[in-house]
Amino acid sequence: MQHINDFLLELDKYIGGHQWFVFLLLGTGLFFSIYLGFPQVRYFKHAFRIVRGKFDKKDDVGDTSHFQALTTALSGTVGTGNIAGVALAIHLGGPAALFWMLVTAMLGMTTKFVEVTISHKYRDILPDGSISGGPMYYMKKRLNITTKSGKLIKTGVWLGGFFAFATILSSFGTGSLPQINSISDSLFDTFGLNKIITGGVLAVLLGAVIIGGIKRIAKVTSTLVPAMALIYFLGALFVIFTNYENIIPSFLSIFKEAFTGSAAVGGFLGAGFAFTFNKGVNRGLFSNEAGQGSAPIAHSAAKAHEPVSEGMVAILEPFIDTIIICSLTGLVLLSSGVWNEKLENRFEDADLRVFAGQLDESSEQDIDMVKSYFMGADSELLFDGKLMVENGEMEGDVTIIHAHSFAENVKFSINKEDYTGAIYFKNGEIIRDSTKSVEIWGRSLIHSAPLTTQAFNRSFLGDYGQYIVSIGLLLFAFSTAISWSYYGGRAVTYLFGSKWVMAYRLVYVIAFFFAAFTDTTIVWNFSLITIAIMTVPNLIGILILRKDIKTTINKYWVDFRKEWPDAKIPRKFKE
Repeated sequence: MQHINDFLLELDKYIGGHQWFVFLLLGTGLFFSIYLGFPQVRYFKHAFRIVRGKFDKKDDVGDTSHFQALTTALSGTVGTGNIAGVALAIHLGGPAALFWMLVTAMLGMTTKFVEVTISHKYRDILPDGSISGGPMYYMKKRLNITTKSGKLIKTGVWLGGFFAFATILSSFGTGSLPQINSISDSLFDTFGLNKIITGGVLAVLLGAVIIGGIKRIAKVTSTLVPAMALIYFLGALFVIFTNYENIIPSFLSIFKEAFTGSAAVGGFLGAGFAFTFNKGVNRGLFSNEAGQGSAPIAHSAAKAHEPVSEGMVAILEPFIDTIIICSLTGLVLLSSGVWNEKLENRFEDADLRVFAGQLDESSEQDIDMVKSYFMGADSELLFDGKLMVENGEMEGDVTIIHAHSFAENVKFSINKEDYTGAIYFKNGEIIRDSTKSVEIWGRSLIHSAPLTTQAFNRSFLGDYGQYIVSIGLLLFAFSTAISWSYYGGRAVTYLFGSKWVMAYRLVYVIAFFFAAFTDTTIVWNFSLITIAIMTVPNLIGILILRKDIKTTINKYWVDFRKEWPDAKIPRKFKE
């Protein structure tokens, strides 16, 4: 497992973890914001009117209403990224990482508008009357090349096929694996529920929902999304206002170090600008999926006689998902103070590194050395060899780093009994061949869902706050898994035909079950890879079709003025 995790991390360095990916993502959103005159601002109110059905027509073609398409897409984005993802971003990059999540969301509102509009325009109506759409369809129809001699080169067909294949992978990496993994972790920490039982029960429920297709999915998500958002929203406000004296300092910390990186404080080692910027943007993408091309698959099924209105509905997604819900989570983490506080926890092998010698947390030189290692530099101080443990305490001149922090009060045990014996390490990582059952405990920073859980306990609700996180995570993540099964199913339909969708759903449910007890870090790192390989072809596609998109939008407003002469329209519209 560790070798797999190392491979995924190394691969991510050149894809989603590299600066070129970040600049492509933000650059595309910035380009279209300027090119289209900042539609995320100008069309915002109009989008709400469309969601309410004010401009619907009886003969609109589609499987779902605007509201159902929005909630289905939101259920696909509002998930672990809002609870665990924000916590991971702040854990790695500090408060400034949240600033870049918000920037990603603002630009992502335009990217969502664009990708949904063009995908809805080129959707297909299947023989059974259902709708199938998404970026793979606009790629197939609009990105082929005709040479001067008249020969057709099917570049769009191949690009659409690659995107569809990436969507299937991402349905597991984004929609299935990390969702149930976070659910099972949270329910185990809060209620002590066995992860296998959690996975089994939810896998059965997932199968029961997704077999019914988009209409059943839309019906479930249109009820589930508003309910889960309300529960989480109220719980977050309890924490924030309990720690009211920290609201303004927390809010300021998000912006204060946005362009410099976050300085070391408490257990947090600090992060440079590039690292903070990268983690904030990547977590922002994982949260709202703007540019990934997933939401257009849900929106393509919406009832509409033209594509732009549905694109405007999509503007609301990053706003609700990231600017509202992720900001709430961020303020909960910052105002409660747990994000840079060392807490008692069981150490995960993937987050554990052992350095030779005694490093001092108060030494800037030692801190810089540890930071540089986690940012990709080689370290000659990684411990190799045998570490002796006597009655639960290690005997040796080493320093244990867990979750990017200097660990304290480290204990080794088996079945809650102090361990005595040898533990072997290679390149600072534990070798589990002969010590599979040894648990390592101590005080260190924590991240992901457990960090958010601790933050929710810092209110007048006390330990009951953790139940809000567990319930919220259960609903958020489960609804995400539901929606992503539809995305993957549409990709399977594109590649192999609808007869293979049921086989895909079966594999999807089985993988969902097994991910309940798979290493958390590996699941998260796999999701980073799948997101990137799905996002890149979609961004390239919408950039190529920029003129088609702009022409389609202009035509929408011309037709809208004719059909609804008395309706309010955004200012500064140019025909």
